[in-house]
Parts: sequence; C-alpha cells; structure tokens
Amino acid sequence: MWIGWIAFDLLLGDVHSLKEKRRILRPLIADLSRRTEAAAAEVGAHDLHRRAEIGVAVVAGEASRVRDLLDRAERAVADDHPEITLLSTRRGLHSSAD
Repeated sequence: MWIGWIAFDLLLGDVHSLKEKRRILRPLIADLSRRTEAAAAEVGAHDLHRRAEIGVAVVAGEASRVRDLLDRAERAVADDHPEITLLSTRRGLHSSAD
C-alpha cells in the first residue's frame, strides 16, 4: 500500500476578507476531492486572506496510481482555477512497509 500527499502554497486573487477566501477555497477543495478520490483540506495560512495552503492525501495499492492522482490534483490547481496562483508544491510518497 502506498500513501502520497501534495501540499499547494496558493496566492488568491482579488480577496479582501476571510469570507471571500472561503468562497474560493470551498469549491476548489470539493473539486480536488472529486477529481482525485482523495482527502483534501485547507492545512495552513488560515488567518491570511490572500494566501492558502491546501493538502491532498491519497492511498492506493500502487505507487504509479498515487503519482497519477497527485499529478491530476496539481493540474487541476494550476490549470483550472484562474483566480488562484500556484506558488509552490511539496510532495511525499511512502510505502506502508516504511
């Protein structure tokens, strides 16, 4: 069994409040969960209204499947949400045997 994760450091567009931030992040997180069949959540920068950190975690039987799902999540954030600028990503991949 393989466990993978990816964290996105995001800069949000024309956002002036935490309420507006949530209005942008809620559909993004739902989209990531739906596309990757994985857990997605806001994991950092909670008190900053123009920055966000989103994490996605996935478990699969093969490392290649985990990589594919994490790649799909990264493409979704980078390509399908013009109101968001992807600043950086961090990834991890671990075997249950580790």
